[in-house]
Amino acid sequence: MQPGDYLVHYHDANLLILEKPSGLLSVPGRGPDLQDCLSSRVQTRFPTALVVHRLDRDTSGLMIMALDKASQRNVSLQFEERKVQKVYECIVQGTPKEHSGCITLPIGRDLTRPPRYKIDHENGRFSETSWRVLESQNGNTRLQMKPLTGRSHQIRLHLASVDHPILGDPLYADATALAAADRLLLHAQEIQFSHPMTGETMCWRSSCPF
Repeated sequence: MQPGDYLVHYHDANLLILEKPSGLLSVPGRGPDLQDCLSSRVQTRFPTALVVHRLDRDTSGLMIMALDKASQRNVSLQFEERKVQKVYECIVQGTPKEHSGCITLPIGRDLTRPPRYKIDHENGRFSETSWRVLESQNGNTRLQMKPLTGRSHQIRLHLASVDHPILGDPLYADATALAAADRLLLHAQEIQFSHPMTGETMCWRSSCPF
């Protein structure tokens, strides 16, 4: 997949399974310079395509789009009810002391530094991320991440909050971790959900590009 391209892993009458490259918005942003995005590119080929969920601009990996409103409602509800299983892969600064664990820290908007979020013990929303070590490499660590809730920037902020920022993260990494990669090293590697019409369990995987 070339930079800026998206890949169609699967499509039928009801949905699309897509792979978004790093650096491309999922949906249009505010302003004329932020209109290029995955949803608008997909809609030129699939005019009825509807957004179900999003990935951060700098995150690559698997996304679902629906091709009709009933399918959009169905899959959106699966996300709301935490029935969609998602697996991510990333490389972080440093080496965790344990082989696996779970980060449970509440997340809220950082109104003083948008678009950042922050750990907010007073007003933040419950957020939980499980993780396990895949391998250590040159003082950094490759992790498998499973967000058990679906907050914005959840994986990025949770890891930075326990002093293991993702390499290349322009929002939450320190200068050393930011300079260690030319992109955010976070990839949505696997997604599992029920087909909106048949109820069949669908699971798609994408190879990690870093």
